[in-house]
Amino acid sequence: MTTNKRSFLPEHFEIKFETIEPFYKELLDREIDSVETLIHWMRDRSELEAALEEDFAWRYIKMTCDTTDEKLLADFQYFATEIEPKIAPHTNELNKKFIASPFVEQLDQQKYFIYIRSLKKQLELFREKNIQLLSDLQVEQQKFAAISGAMSVEINGKEYTLEQAANFLKDTDRTVRKEAYDKITARRAQDKDKLDDLYTSLIKLRHQVAKNADFENYRDYAFAALGRFDYTKEDCFAFHEAIEKVVVPILAEQAEVRRETLKLDKLKPWDTDVDVTGKPALKPFNNGQELLDKSILCFEKLHPYMGSCLKTMKEKHLVDLESRKGKAPGGYNYPLAETGMPFIFMNSANSFRDLTTMVHEGGHAVHTFISSDLELNDFKHLTSEVAELASMSMELISMDHWDEFFTNDEDLLRAKRDQLKDVLKTLPWVAIIDCFQHWVYTHPEHTTAERTQAWTGIYKRFGAGFVEWTDYESVMQSIWQKQLHLFEVPFYYIEYAIAQLGAIAVWKNFKQHPEKAVEDYLAALKLGYTKTIGDIYKTAGIEFNFSKKYISDLMDFVKAELKKLN
Repeated sequence: MTTNKRSFLPEHFEIKFETIEPFYKELLDREIDSVETLIHWMRDRSELEAALEEDFAWRYIKMTCDTTDEKLLADFQYFATEIEPKIAPHTNELNKKFIASPFVEQLDQQKYFIYIRSLKKQLELFREKNIQLLSDLQVEQQKFAAISGAMSVEINGKEYTLEQAANFLKDTDRTVRKEAYDKITARRAQDKDKLDDLYTSLIKLRHQVAKNADFENYRDYAFAALGRFDYTKEDCFAFHEAIEKVVVPILAEQAEVRRETLKLDKLKPWDTDVDVTGKPALKPFNNGQELLDKSILCFEKLHPYMGSCLKTMKEKHLVDLESRKGKAPGGYNYPLAETGMPFIFMNSANSFRDLTTMVHEGGHAVHTFISSDLELNDFKHLTSEVAELASMSMELISMDHWDEFFTNDEDLLRAKRDQLKDVLKTLPWVAIIDCFQHWVYTHPEHTTAERTQAWTGIYKRFGAGFVEWTDYESVMQSIWQKQLHLFEVPFYYIEYAIAQLGAIAVWKNFKQHPEKAVEDYLAALKLGYTKTIGDIYKTAGIEFNFSKKYISDLMDFVKAELKKLN
């Protein structure tokens, strides 16, 4: 948990292209005459790239913490437009130099397999004419944060961010819920056309990137760029079908029970979050400080190392947890490549969902800490299926210690039930977003109307939220616009479902042998991305599997656990 000391770069210098270019040139010109000098070269390159990544990280973090500050936006855009495009050709030349070295064959092929495979793929994908396009995308996609961060509504004479206003959707008074829902959706509708236009422009840019790299469409390019060596688009289609056949019926059944329990003729969109027992919404903490402190205690009970990670973040002020106007939406854990610690950003409105977000991001944080000592920066460039296994497993294995948040046994049971129901709800929503992206990027010339029609068909295929949308069809047709990933990290979503299955399997092991399951989990995280996904999952004591039978078996387990909580 200590800052990595530099040996190649000066300890302190301002990061601009002019100051970093000499280090790229030195690496490119340096003679490599043995496997030892090659490894030294790799470590120096790693140090340079880590410094750049951390500089970019802070620009992004500061910008998302305050989207209204024009200087912070300009600082971010400077990196995206003046540094990244200029270092891209140098990075490609370094990749060429490495792959061409005769000493690559003398490296430990098992240790460096993932690294070598990654650099070869980067070489395949690099196109000079994509440099400016990728820079334009960096700037363009951040407009989503500015648009969304400016959204707020007034309820009972007080201004709320949309995250804060969502708490009213848990109110036991249906009139209050409907009023909040109407205000939230009306506010989103104000920027519907703006977000449609933004998404259209992003699709156009991404399609051109794919064509430049000799791919038929951006979907196929994204699979290569994301390093999806372990599964194919056909596997994704099979996964969508498995979710439709196995999970959607479970949720449809639960929706019917909800409707009957609430004594409603029809479930409406504002009826899905209220507790069916008629009890007020769970409130596990009162503010961001309390959320962090209780999370530290929860993690310490699970494993002392985990608690120490969050404690360090608190001491170093590496968190920004509470929702406020002008802050970008969503939540993330951003690894700081040099210091070996992360920053957690989220939009807490003091709700139960914020508790699960915190432990989710906390799982990512533990991953950052435990893999920080790996030899090369590239070893910490996690594939999403591995990264999300860390976070989604933490949501489940931490539940045994949620008594730090709920002193009342009945509230604790409610929280666990809600969490498991959220686990089930996650799978179809991921399938919807993934399926939608497959359509969007394989039909790049589509109109807004065609996109709306495609979304509607896909959403209905997976239950359309299991509610009745009469008079709210336009809301349903644009509900995808709230999903940050579509705008900022395209095709990064199926990983949540794959990792969710892995997390359930980790939790299943935890229920049987808690200490061993936690040790296996930490052992998997410690690998970073130095092994294949399958090997990392195996280290965690689980399978890398998202077949229909596997999904069915895991859903039976979740249903059985839910039954125990009733």
